[in-house]
Amino acid sequence: MKFVDVFMDAVGYELGPVVVTSGELEERLAPMYDALRIPLGQLEALTGIRERRWWQPGTALSKKAIDAALKVMEPRGVRPEDIGALVYTGVCRENFEPATACAVAAGLGIRGNAAIYDITNACLGVLNGVLDVANRIMLGQIRAGLVVSCESSREINDIMIQRMLENKTMDMFSKSLATLTGGSGAVAVLLTDGSFASSRNRKLVAGVNVTAPEHHMLCRWGTTPAGLGNHREFMTTDAVNVMKFGVELGKETWGAFLQELAVPGERINKVICHQVGAAHQKLILQTLGIPMEKDFSTYEYLGNMGTCSLPITAAIAKERDFMEQGDLVGFLGIGSGLNCMMIAIQW
Repeated sequence: MKFVDVFMDAVGYELGPVVVTSGELEERLAPMYDALRIPLGQLEALTGIRERRWWQPGTALSKKAIDAALKVMEPRGVRPEDIGALVYTGVCRENFEPATACAVAAGLGIRGNAAIYDITNACLGVLNGVLDVANRIMLGQIRAGLVVSCESSREINDIMIQRMLENKTMDMFSKSLATLTGGSGAVAVLLTDGSFASSRNRKLVAGVNVTAPEHHMLCRWGTTPAGLGNHREFMTTDAVNVMKFGVELGKETWGAFLQELAVPGERINKVICHQVGAAHQKLILQTLGIPMEKDFSTYEYLGNMGTCSLPITAAIAKERDFMEQGDLVGFLGIGSGLNCMMIAIQW
């Protein structure tokens, strides 16, 4: 897929204010660690994550998505009536219905003939939203659109830690490890046709997506029956096979990505990947032949914020002048399912 006159004007974000170290989580899991003779420090050693951020209890997802959106609209003179589409793309949502996007739109004053809806696709949601809004801009349907998301990992971590303490087995530990990497954040991506206050930098060039849905059972977050009509939330991840098949899918997608761009891999100046952890970062970069110095990461201190991880990492990379004008930057996303999407942006 090729993009014409679509620009990523800005990325705004909010981080959870509560810093939670891997050591603090291990303190809560001390009975399990003792029972299984797991030495302290394994969580950080296995993931490379020393801390992550959480929201305060009771934080509204829509409120943080609104805060992130205001950071990209107001400084660029984009008014609520200029937004033709608002898409909320988080795994975490406030209700089954209505769409969480409706609460965000109401908070921003977006109404009328704007398209307001949710998209969910595991950790790939924001990139799917970017593609959806970009298509609307290219078709001439809208001049500007917002992709927003907010993820909260506090609640599922509390649930899974309790379950780990109830079932002190190595199988439970290994299947719950990915849950313990979760961080919290909110993000807003402003996409336009370049007719606002944009300098027409950060132009979307091209993108591809490749899927392997036969692996949809490897990582699941949902609810399970708990008797008497009740349901209990759970998360389980086969981390070994998620990495194995995820990297295979990433390699296939990278090949299709370079073919779509008609450039060799070394022409990609910088990359921003979905933030999983140290082992995944090292393996995917080695597999794709991307030097470590071309990648910017945040997982060590932000953990895995789901849909928010990649765009927030890109925003922080921009703040730290990691990308230079003229760079061809690859956003490399992957999500449970398995789905993989890569988008090129001319910085």
